[in-house]
This record gives sequence, C-alpha cells and structure tokens, in this order.
Amino acid sequence: MDKYMIDGGRRLFGSVRMQSAKNAVLPLFAASILTEQPVTIRDTPAISDALCMAQILRELGADVRFHGSDVTIDSANAYSHKISSALTKELRSSVFMLGSLLTRFHRARIAYPGGCDIGLRPIDLHLNALKRLGVDISERDGYILCRCDKLRGAEILLDFPSVGATENILLAAIKAEGKTVLQGAAKEPEIVDLQNFLNAMGGKVSGAGTDVIEIEGVSALKGVAYKPAKDRIEAGTFLIAAAICGGEIEVCGVKPENIGSLLHKLRENGCKIHTKNDKIRLESNGRLKCNRRIETLPFPGFPTDLQAQVTALNCTCEGGALVVENLFETRFKYVPELQKMGADIEVKGRNAFVRGVPRLHGASVVAGDLRGGAALVLAALGAEGVSEVLDLSHIDRGYSDLQEKLKSLGAEIKRVRVS
Repeated sequence: MDKYMIDGGRRLFGSVRMQSAKNAVLPLFAASILTEQPVTIRDTPAISDALCMAQILRELGADVRFHGSDVTIDSANAYSHKISSALTKELRSSVFMLGSLLTRFHRARIAYPGGCDIGLRPIDLHLNALKRLGVDISERDGYILCRCDKLRGAEILLDFPSVGATENILLAAIKAEGKTVLQGAAKEPEIVDLQNFLNAMGGKVSGAGTDVIEIEGVSALKGVAYKPAKDRIEAGTFLIAAAICGGEIEVCGVKPENIGSLLHKLRENGCKIHTKNDKIRLESNGRLKCNRRIETLPFPGFPTDLQAQVTALNCTCEGGALVVENLFETRFKYVPELQKMGADIEVKGRNAFVRGVPRLHGASVVAGDLRGGAALVLAALGAEGVSEVLDLSHIDRGYSDLQEKLKSLGAEIKRVRVS
C-alpha cells in the first residue's frame, strides 16, 4: 500500500495538460468487442480502472496490448460472455459490458458491479431498457443472466438520466434490428464521446448531448483508432487545488463549457477565470468566500464527481456553505477525515453544512473512495504542516501521475511505499 506525504501551504503556478477522461475511456473499452477488427484507443490514462477493464476483455478472449499510452484491442477471438465476480466487484464500469456482450454473443453473465462505496447504485434502469430491446433477464446466485435471440430497436424512456444506462443502451442498440429512440438520455460529454466513437466504427447514432438519442441499427462495425475526450473531472480537481492554495494555473485540453457549473462556483468564490478554446486559467489569492449553496445534478448541473473537492475548498473560505448531494446517499463518507484536519462540517442525510475556518492543519487521513480521496489531497495541499493520505488504491482508479502533475505546479508531495 502507498501513501502521499504532503507538506501544505505552497502556492501553485504553471500549466498542466489533462489525461483522457476515465469516464470516456471505460465505455470505449467495452465498445471494442462490438467488432472483430482491431480497435486502438489512444492516450489512455495509466489508471487502475483501465487496467481492470483490460483484464475483463482478456478474460473474454480478446487480445489487449499496451504500447505506451495507446491500447490496441483485438477481439476477433473473443469467445466468452461471462465476467468473473472478482473483476466486476472491482469495477463499476463493468456493467457497460452487458450491452456489448449481448450485441456480440446475444447472452451475458455478469455479477453485480462494484466500485467505490458511495451508496446504492441500482441498475434497474439498465435492465428495464435491455428488456425493451428484447432481452430476457434472470438473476441467480448473485449473477445477472441475460439472453436474446436477437436485439430489436425500441422506444425507451429513462425515468432518470443515468449515464451508465444511456451508454449501455447505445452499446446494445447499435446493431439491433431497426431503430431505437431513447428519451430522457443523459447529456454528459462522455455520452457524446461514445457516440463519436461508435459512428467512427460505422454506427448511426445521433442526438448525444441532448435528452433524445436515436440509434439506427447497422449490420457490422469496423475497427478504428480513436483519441478520447480529456477529463473534465481531473481539470476541475486541479482548478480547485489552485483555488485552495492560491496562485495561478492553466489546465489544457478541456472545453470550458464541459465544466461550466464549476467555473460559475469558482467565480462565486472570488477566483478570476479566463478561458480560450480548450484552456482554462485560474487565479486565486487563497482566501475566498464560501459558496452559499452547491447542489449536485446531472449534466449540465454541478457534477457529483466534484462535490467532495469543492467541499474541501469551502472548508477554508469565509462564511458558510450548504452542499446538497442528490445522486449518491453516502458520498459524504470523507467528511470525518476532513474533520481530522480541523474542518467544521456537519452532515445531515444528503446535506453538509460547512463553516469556513482560517486554515486546516496537517493530519493522517485515509482515502475511502476516489473523489473523496482527491478532496483529502487538495485539503492537505492547502493545510498548515505535513499530512499523510493513506490507501491510494482508490485515487489510482481515476488519476494518473497525480503527484507528478502537482509537483510540476510547485506542490510538496511525494508517494511513499508503506511497509
């Protein structure tokens, strides 16, 4: 197990380029088995979730090879429709494989997916949508068993704009007989990226980025080389780091409109923000005002994946903030760790009341999930004294070379092996 040792209080300066988006890359891995021709995903981040997804594909019989940051997936000899529980329990995004496996093999067996412990994330929306496409579904011994004679296009209405369900429907409908019209679709930029990838393979998908997506089934898909979109959540994490520490940084590669809700909140805090094309520059004096209210919502609302980080920011701002988490009921599990550093936070159900304090102090804290772990790193960067952030396995799921990028901006952070 590794830990970060962080000596806080350094202002951040410089420019940093973002990795490809974790939430874009993983569905592309799943989509790669839709064709028997090789697929290359360029600029893949060295995160553990990508490695886990690669192992799932290998277990299905695909050949997965890494060439630097490029990954080539050849599933011509893929033969299995079964994914072991050991891998699915490690990775929430394994659920994307349902749509792909049904398209490729007309059957799938998968255990209930895992990932971070941030609350219940039922997949009823996924399963009900697949039933509309002609899939018979049963459950036995902790596994979801799906099969169909063929997939048929259908009209589908999602009761909630679930990102995962939207992506699973695209993967299941792309070669279905006829046309699928999905209403109530998620609008996240990663949905647009999956549409672009599928169309590059020869698919006929339109409407991604709106709440209505149309998929015209095609008979075959081809191999493709594709570069995914950059990570808007990583960009937000670095911008919040600079807001906490003070200084001036530029993040490169992310469209400002993809994190517009965060930029609005950072301006409320008192940060100066300048945007041009895919570059965002932030200036902060390090002593800001609290956001009065932050409420997580589906895109284009404030992303739940930045909730923990912006809560850490408000811990040392003037005034008080109300943070409302609408998507995951236990996403405030990181709060006791911030309290070890002197944060004044009271949690009641899905609400967190933050009262700003002048400064946090160094402490030993444990990262219990991906984004909560990132929030602890940011808090430590701005704290007085030395902090250690333990159990980096969660942070490694979504951030590649986090410490090196932060060091390039002037942070005092090192990764240490715990014996």
